[in-house]
Amino acid sequence: MDVVIMGEPLVEFSAAAALDVADVFDLSFSGDALNASVAAAATGARVALVTRVGADEFGERLIRFAAARGVQTGWMARGEGSTGAYAVGADPSGQRAFAYMRAGSAASRMGPADVDRSPVSEAGVVLLSGITAALSESCAQAVRHAAKAATGKVVYDPNFRSRLTTPEAARAVLEAVAPHAALLVPSCPGDSGPLFGTDDPEQVIRACLDLGARAVAVTRGPEGVLLATGDSTPQPVPAIPAKDIVDQTGAGDAFAGTLAGWLARDGDLLQAVQAGTAAASISLQGRGGTGRVATPAEICALLGVNGPTAARRQ
Repeated sequence: MDVVIMGEPLVEFSAAAALDVADVFDLSFSGDALNASVAAAATGARVALVTRVGADEFGERLIRFAAARGVQTGWMARGEGSTGAYAVGADPSGQRAFAYMRAGSAASRMGPADVDRSPVSEAGVVLLSGITAALSESCAQAVRHAAKAATGKVVYDPNFRSRLTTPEAARAVLEAVAPHAALLVPSCPGDSGPLFGTDDPEQVIRACLDLGARAVAVTRGPEGVLLATGDSTPQPVPAIPAKDIVDQTGAGDAFAGTLAGWLARDGDLLQAVQAGTAAASISLQGRGGTGRVATPAEICALLGVNGPTAARRQ
């Protein structure tokens, strides 16, 4: 397996109006793990999504949705608890507002046993998220267990969400995962403020390396990414302006998923980060987390490079 991603896919109900007045919603599927899985699969990598969905109609539809986009769904178990969901709408200023319905969901019941039943130990890259760790204590244990069990490259996105966890709890998971991580991808200031108390990306890099990570890619929105390995001088990776910005939902997931797929198949860290940046830019042109998924040809055209090679296949 090239890439294994563990987390919670969600049913998405989206409206063009504010949530307190909207009465028409479109149905789709999203969530950071699903968005990243679809982006990784689009690179040509073999991708497994490890999760649980409810034994309900939405769970079945989620599995079909993922499979149709090239994600291997054999580790999307159906069981106790409902399939998680969220509603998203525009507030009066035009910004997106979210309301989540995921407490006690099937995915929040994941634990170390879900890691043991998965191909985590065989994957070229394992992509883990702070959102997954924040769903429940058993999910936090699963994330820690997956980081330790992986023999391939662990990529960890802290993805701090104040509605789900506290800075202290999120920091504890980060400290446990970092020594096993080939790459940490914190955002600045979204993750850096709560977890490190700074908006200085170079300070974030130093803090992450001090925790034991082998490399750090700090995402900075329109300012691009700052990448560093070991004691090397941080290298800026410029952002790629989007042709059109329709919706920013899932851009960070597209970055992480594409990076993971590229890294598993080619192994070049800088090019993987550049590919993720290109994919994030392209994702802005579609609505929802998987509304516009970049193809390898589009990424290569933006970067002026050849596609990733099938460096690791199992």
